[in-house]
Amino acid sequence: MKIAISSTDKTLESDIDPRFGRCQYFIIVDPSTLKYRAYANESAVTKGGAGIRASQFIVDLGAEVVLTGNVGPNAFETLNTAGIEILTNVVGTVRNTIERYMEGKLKKAQSPTVGGHFGLRNHQ
Repeated sequence: MKIAISSTDKTLESDIDPRFGRCQYFIIVDPSTLKYRAYANESAVTKGGAGIRASQFIVDLGAEVVLTGNVGPNAFETLNTAGIEILTNVVGTVRNTIERYMEGKLKKAQSPTVGGHFGLRNHQ
């Protein structure tokens, strides 16, 4: 299993980035082994379409689950259509978030948690 996590930096000790489409990094991790790889989010600096681009990147990497603070409508639709489970309102470190996910302590998002362009407006 591959989990994609929005992160502020490149390690398991990094904080969760509250933005999905404009997060600094995506950490792709196998929760059973904690083997991971960090990817800079090239969508973070785009003027528009960050959520869709980031979502497609995650789909292409083969992730089955996304853990993030918030997800906008375009990202939600893209990930949901691809069959990727989306869990939001996540805070803390990447490592702690993985542990909480494995313990079943995180809740699946039923809809977007923010409007479009959230990361652009609030985190420039």
